[in-house]
Amino acid sequence: MAPTDHRKPTPNQLSTALPGPTAYLTGHDEKSGKAIVHSTRPLNWHKYDDDKMAMGVAYTTQFPPDLNADADVAAHDQKMEASGGKLGLVSGGGTVLRYVDFAPKYTCMMHRTQSVDYGIVLEGQIVSVLDSGEEQLMGRGDVMVQRATMHAWRNPSETEWARMIFCLQDCQPLFVGGQRFGEDLGRGTVGIPGSGNDKSE
Repeated sequence: MAPTDHRKPTPNQLSTALPGPTAYLTGHDEKSGKAIVHSTRPLNWHKYDDDKMAMGVAYTTQFPPDLNADADVAAHDQKMEASGGKLGLVSGGGTVLRYVDFAPKYTCMMHRTQSVDYGIVLEGQIVSVLDSGEEQLMGRGDVMVQRATMHAWRNPSETEWARMIFCLQDCQPLFVGGQRFGEDLGRGTVGIPGSGNDKSE
């Protein structure tokens, strides 16, 4: 974190030393057609796994999104309200933009989603752990493209929280060697509903 970054933690944030994220939604002025900031939305976090991990959704879409008359904003708000902010990891037919904070020395659950995920390290370091045993250390700015693989994330720091941001995109059902690889959530996911996007065709 930059020493000049003094943004206060946002609601329910566990990592109080990290800046509080805000989503700024753009739009258009109805009269001039010029771009404006439509709304400013501090991230609201949800805590998991004995307060060792926190997640917050910044935005969701269907694909392709309909921006006319702010239909996409209304659809996002409706989805968040209906779920109480606790969505499945993936949104069927669309995308989810989600922040995740990891406590020092914490490893999250081994899991798989039916999705293509862009996982970008924002703060600290993260180790990607695959079910093959392969590990990859990632630093700030690194991205891992998770392609419906079984994986976990580990924060190797003894003292500092780490933060990632993910864009999760629904994908077609995956078959490897004739075996169906659907969503598989592990420990620490109490309170996280299934995504519901991996029904067999």
